Amino acid sequence: MDDIVKVAMAKWPNVPDCYGWLGLDARGRWWMRDDRAQAAGPFAGDGATPASRGAELRHDKLIAFIGRNYGVDGQGQWFFQNGPQRVYVELELTPWVWRLAPDGGVFSHTGVPVQVREAWLDEAGRLYLAGDMGLGVVHTQDMHLAAEAVESGRWVPQPCRAAELPARYGFVPSPVAARRASASSASR
Repeated sequence: MDDIVKVAMAKWPNVPDCYGWLGLDARGRWWMRDDRAQAAGPFAGDGATPASRGAELRHDKLIAFIGRNYGVDGQGQWFFQNGPQRVYVELELTPWVWRLAPDGGVFSHTGVPVQVREAWLDEAGRLYLAGDMGLGVVHTQDMHLAAEAVESGRWVPQPCRAAELPARYGFVPSPVAARRASASSASR
């Protein structure tokens, strides 16, 4: 986490969390979701539309800042610590998107190397890798390198259902939906 973020957190400890404004897609791209995008539907899953996705972030320094300050809370909800405010992230699939290097290296969408322990293949043919940083989906542009790793026996993907992965790996795909569900059950 950046030092400037730590200072802001200490200076303003009671800033409310932000939900629904940031999304991470299955290709490791960040999306800013303004009021109009949020009103158009969820970021991912049933009811998602191109309009509900929002606007893709393209500013390299902002993307790097988000990546350096990306983390997870105790409930498995991923967030970007923006100064004193947590901005919870809507995930299209997983909290990580893996990029593969020709030499066999695996890196997160934030540029951090990862050691792979398990491989999974879902009903849609998406390849997931689990390792020391958690679970991520392999970027579609790197599937040729992934195929080489599978064919050589380096990874032996096990079948899975995509809907089961959040519970298995302890992450919340939609903090907005989780918050609404929690508020709904509390009001009963």
